[in-house]
Amino acid sequence: MTISRRRFLGSTAAATALAALPLTAGRAGAASPPGDVVGKITVGYQGWFACAGDGAPINAWWHWSNDWGQPPSPTNNWINVWPDMREYTRGYPTAYANLGNGQPATLFSSYDQQAVDTHFAWMRQYGCDTAALQRFNPNGGEGATRDAVAARVRSAAESHGVKFYIMYDVSGWTTMQPEIKADWTNKMSAHTASSAYARQNGKPVVCIWGFGFNDGNHPWDAGTCLDVINWFKGQGCYVIGGVPREWRVGGAGTRTGFIDTYHAFNMISPWMVGAISDAAGSDNIYNTINIGDQADCNSHGIDYQPCVLPGEVHARQRAHGDFMWRQFYNMVRVGAQGIYISMFDEYGEGNQIAKSAENSSMLPTNSGMLALDEDGTPCSSDYYLRLTADGGRMLKGQIALTPTRPTPPVIGSGDTQAPSVPSGLHVTAHTATSVSLAWTAATDNVGVTGYRIFANGTQVGSTASTSFTVNGLTPSTGYSFTVTAQDAAGNSSPASAAASVTTDPGGNTNLALNRPTAESSHTQVYGSGNAVDGNSGTYWESANNAFPQWLQVDLGAVTPVSRIVLALPPSPAWGARTQTLTVAASNDGGNFSTLVGSAGYTFDPNTGNTVTIPVPAGSRRYLRLTFTANTGWPAGQVSEFQVYA
Repeated sequence: MTISRRRFLGSTAAATALAALPLTAGRAGAASPPGDVVGKITVGYQGWFACAGDGAPINAWWHWSNDWGQPPSPTNNWINVWPDMREYTRGYPTAYANLGNGQPATLFSSYDQQAVDTHFAWMRQYGCDTAALQRFNPNGGEGATRDAVAARVRSAAESHGVKFYIMYDVSGWTTMQPEIKADWTNKMSAHTASSAYARQNGKPVVCIWGFGFNDGNHPWDAGTCLDVINWFKGQGCYVIGGVPREWRVGGAGTRTGFIDTYHAFNMISPWMVGAISDAAGSDNIYNTINIGDQADCNSHGIDYQPCVLPGEVHARQRAHGDFMWRQFYNMVRVGAQGIYISMFDEYGEGNQIAKSAENSSMLPTNSGMLALDEDGTPCSSDYYLRLTADGGRMLKGQIALTPTRPTPPVIGSGDTQAPSVPSGLHVTAHTATSVSLAWTAATDNVGVTGYRIFANGTQVGSTASTSFTVNGLTPSTGYSFTVTAQDAAGNSSPASAAASVTTDPGGNTNLALNRPTAESSHTQVYGSGNAVDGNSGTYWESANNAFPQWLQVDLGAVTPVSRIVLALPPSPAWGARTQTLTVAASNDGGNFSTLVGSAGYTFDPNTGNTVTIPVPAGSRRYLRLTFTANTGWPAGQVSEFQVYA
């Protein structure tokens, strides 16, 4: 299990209240012109949440619970804040009691593309220009899932017009020096080809967080760190350093002899989590750290990107936005070239700005957690996103420098007018399992912030654009779609006129393609997701010498099914083999019944290395294959698990 940065750093927050400070900005001359990080708001994006049954190779409650093998519960919990789940089309049931409003206590998975799309739609909507995707040591058991999440982040960034870059957190990475270079060369550098990959001064951006920290999880000397920085520069990168807050002044948090190493970075971003906990602490750091940091960076031609954090909810640091806004004010008036928000989705430490539980009605009744209204001031779930948007406008000079936050915790008393009804909703395309929709934008007295899409009265998605594709539908089934518009105050329009359509017959559409999977086990990098990726060259392989083993796919809805096609890689190197297996089905994911009893199926590369298994006609959601023998290898093996109506 990866340990987060916060666990390494002690809290040394200043508590000395200072007198009122001048209200004039002291913007410095930037070392670099505006780009994707200079002059921009960057948010740290963990992307490290997974759920058992979501199809991720890790197949665990990754970062949701202490024991990842068991669902989150009051006695098995890793997070301090509960997310607002209303805009996710899929949630995974936990072992918590229902929410205070009676809804089930579910959580999202960063392995689901829709969840990542939801996050990046929020970034676009609320002025988060760039996302720094956190990447810890990728060579352990988490690596395959991290690789997959990186691909999903790239897709979401491209779709929503947000930039992203790779931010290596080297904490605890003992063999970092050669392996970080190999990871960039063999994997991550490929993402720089994306139109959404962040560039500064024409160079792809990469950040390295953790050089110079004076603790056992960051043991490298200055020369080793300088070698890595210069190597990335040699690859043509613009290199940001996530460094100790004392990087310039010295002290317990930083190693000695590192100043030349720090000055090798193109941009310096000192870490502030654990350093401050209230507005007075921010003022103290402004005077003792930030002013000198900015001057030092200016003199060395380095860009400065200080941290701004919303505060930990459970520690009651937020003061309904006053703490975060004081930091925005201080960082803009010091003349920072950019601002780094720590973090976007850090529900573990409670330092997230992403939408979160507003009050007890949105918390599990037995969680013991606090909501955003913990100090008695109601706050909307998007409040800290709205504060971030205003902070970005102040950074860019679009609003005046001000020590008073312009965004109230709840918008409503001044804006009670709902947006107009979206018009012209129509179907632009449809398949057996998807329908694409488009409509004419609604209008609002303040501004429309997004749309919610409903199928037969149930919300199936949300978007900030005027088009959306609904996936996971049932073939040969009629659907009636409507759309509502929302504004920043939470006002919602009435539903649009309906657009009705019947999905295509199942026919030869593979209903399992890219659907969530689950498994009893896998070996090395051969996770269950490989069996539904449409690539016959990748495959799932269970633990060896440990029959029985199973592989499962979730079709997303109860769907007519009549046959299953299984494949192995077509290469002749895969000699003929017979696998013995059964086929079972379930509509709830828990109670399975046998569709096809145990039988042997021969896979032969001379005949395509595929087998077809007819199943009794009927509708199912979950299909599970249970393997008990394989004459070619002591494990279950499948390269493609295809399902047809």
